[in-house]
Amino acid sequence: MTQEEEKLLSGKLYRPGDQELRAIKLRTHNLCSEYNRTFEDETEERSRLVREIFAEVGEGSFFQGPIYIHYGTHTRIGKRFFGNFNLTIQDDTTVTIGDDCNFGPNVSIVTPIHPLLPDERRSIKAADGSPARVCYAKPVVIGNDCWFGANVTVCPGVTIGDNCVIGAGSVVTRDIPANSFAAGVPCRVIRPITEADSLKNKPELLGDYRVD
Repeated sequence: MTQEEEKLLSGKLYRPGDQELRAIKLRTHNLCSEYNRTFEDETEERSRLVREIFAEVGEGSFFQGPIYIHYGTHTRIGKRFFGNFNLTIQDDTTVTIGDDCNFGPNVSIVTPIHPLLPDERRSIKAADGSPARVCYAKPVVIGNDCWFGANVTVCPGVTIGDNCVIGAGSVVTRDIPANSFAAGVPCRVIRPITEADSLKNKPELLGDYRVD
């Protein structure tokens, strides 16, 4: 691990333009481009590419594609994950996704944070006095059995608990507790998810299906 990657993963300022970091990103971007050129039924090739892109992916996971992953090596995904069209993960630092999560189209997870002041975005001074463009990053953690609607954006530093549903178009800027339905910009908890939400209580939807 390089010095800049150590800084990145420890939450300190780092240079995203560092040559070794750029090499990691280029490798992953190229692998994503390969994935995005495959057909959906090329399952073996897609599985190979996914294993090369991510640090860890659980069995039974499926990525509709296209996918846009920044580092890949900083992302761990659990079993039976489903990611719909245009999944984007900007994993400058760690992203952890639990088992049985389902993401609608155009879900984005971002971890980097840039300075707010324009002068500092352009550059600050390194230890040797040379100009340096820097940012920092905060990890994202998503629990098990979460469902994200279309166009959800998860911002740096957010933790989302188990069994959450995040409404379409939400921008998640703060932690969401387990068993919550949350939505909005910024995303907020609307209410807890309870047994009252069971399909057993919606016979007009069930038809020939049943919930045991």
